[in-house]
This record gives sequence, C-alpha cells and structure tokens, in this order.
Amino acid sequence: MAAHTYILLLAALCVGAAYSLQCYTCSYELSNSNCKTATTCPSGSGYCQTDLVTASAAGSSVTVITKNCTATCTPSSSTIATASISTACCTTDLCNVSAAISIKSSYAAIFLVMGTILMFFSDSLL
Repeated sequence: MAAHTYILLLAALCVGAAYSLQCYTCSYELSNSNCKTATTCPSGSGYCQTDLVTASAAGSSVTVITKNCTATCTPSSSTIATASISTACCTTDLCNVSAAISIKSSYAAIFLVMGTILMFFSDSLL
C-alpha cells in the first residue's frame, strides 16, 4: 500500500502546470500601439483573435482594432460597401502583436528572401 502512495505522490509532483495561452487584448482601439496589453487567457481559450474594421467615407478612413482570447476562431475577410472586416487567428503566446492581418512573416522568411536577393545581385555588385 505504501508503494502505491509513493508512486501516486511522485506522479503528482511530475505533472506539469497547465499551459495558459497569452494574447494581446484591447477593445475598439484606433491604434495598434494601444493594443499591447498582454493577457493570460482563461482555460479553454486556444486562439488569439484580431479583428480589424475599416470604414471609408469622403476620402477619409478609420480602422478600429479589437484583440482577444477565444476558444474558437475562423479567419475571414469581407467587404460591404465602404467597410471591410477582417479576422485573423493564431495559437502561440503573444502572436497577435501586429494589426496587419494580411502580412504575417517570420524573421526566417525575411532573411531567406533577403539572402536570395543578395545572391542574385552579388555578381553585379562585384
């Protein structure tokens, strides 16, 4: 009996803490710089979601940004008259730092492209 107790105690000590996703959150902000509040998401939230609503009228446009934690997320984009609505989803800590929905690049991809460009132009530079 004592052996079982020790095994259960050892198993309980080895179990890691539950992982909680972290996302940037804000509501109805006009600037992405106001959307930098890091929040630990509640249990069950598996996505960081960014919503952008852009409306244009009389040559001016306004973009409103909302970021939050959510249990489900479906990326989407639609345009109705002079307004566009976009939703982006990601699943890693603080992945929704940018409000640019259509441009999601990693540093590795940027370096790969820059290296390729330099390789093509290196002969002409020498």
